[in-house]
Amino acid sequence: MPGTETDPARERLRRWRLVLGGDTADGTGCALSGRDAAMDGALAALYGKGDGPRADRDRSAGLGASAPSVARWLGDIRAYFPSSVVQVMQRDAIDRLGLATLLLEPEVLEAVEADVHLVGTLLSLDKAMPETTKQTARAVVRRVVEDLEKRLAIRARATLTGALDRSARVNRPRHHDIDWNRTIAANLKHYLPEHRTVVPERLIGYGRASRSVRKEVVLCVDQSGSMAASVVYASVFGAVLASMRSIDTRFVVFDTAVVDLTDRLDDPVDVLFGTRLGGGTDINRALAYCQARITRPAETVVVLISDLYEGGIRDEMLKRVAAMRASGVQFVTLLALSDEGAPAYDREHAAALAALGAPAFACTPDLFPEVMAAAIEKRPLPIPDAA
Repeated sequence: MPGTETDPARERLRRWRLVLGGDTADGTGCALSGRDAAMDGALAALYGKGDGPRADRDRSAGLGASAPSVARWLGDIRAYFPSSVVQVMQRDAIDRLGLATLLLEPEVLEAVEADVHLVGTLLSLDKAMPETTKQTARAVVRRVVEDLEKRLAIRARATLTGALDRSARVNRPRHHDIDWNRTIAANLKHYLPEHRTVVPERLIGYGRASRSVRKEVVLCVDQSGSMAASVVYASVFGAVLASMRSIDTRFVVFDTAVVDLTDRLDDPVDVLFGTRLGGGTDINRALAYCQARITRPAETVVVLISDLYEGGIRDEMLKRVAAMRASGVQFVTLLALSDEGAPAYDREHAAALAALGAPAFACTPDLFPEVMAAAIEKRPLPIPDAA
């Protein structure tokens, strides 16, 4: 068909035109109309502003400083781009154009594409938020939290329930509950060479975790500004853990002060609005608080979620970790609990913790249940290769 061969070339020119912005120097010679022109306008509002004025620039930039114009722009980009792109553009708008304060306007909040990063921004603005906005902000945060719970909670509960059952081993198991690996290891002294077999005089099996509390988990979460996404995910997992009868969960957040939010764990949104993103960091003080509340060290898992930029007493922090481990506590350090990739962290402190047998590594939300299961069962942690 005539013109078929040129269609891919035209599409490439169209895409380059949208990327380059339409200056006379872009070289495409491609004009936009209709939906493409509207899409170009949405991009121009955010990315069209150059480092200085240019006479030949036909792309004007800026969203203005009014909530209605921002709300319209947010609606436009949701119409033109997929959700993942919208979330990136929203973050860029907050960073490049300083639009964070406009998130205090209800009409802007109602138009945004909610994600973990937006929740972090809203939490950092919480103290400056007028009462007329707080209800809308909570609704936005709740949408994100409920979505995360749907995605993460079922698998987390299944993984942790299995770990709790396996950790409740009994010596008179039913046949289908026998842990053959441990049973064989425990009976190797009864090996009969002539029959080439082991006589299992003592059976070791998996129990079924009872409704009474068998494990204690302490989530100790750094609420400094760089940890915003980790705080969101930690609150969701904290609520999941607290919903399991066989786990007694404590949720502690800290900067230079320590706040125990355990009594809010039935609603992770309440947990999030109980945090205060920003400020300094005193890990030692937070660990001292957690350590003082451990009643059964051998049955306790402490999860420190922090980038380890310690503003408190470093040596005391390390001594405290060493003391907890010596008492039987399973100690886990997560440099981040998010999907954001490799985090920035204090490498010296991470190395010092590793020397104590408590390696520090970043963890994605999908891996977190496996990490907790391994800690509950006192197995080696599934540390990612990139950590």
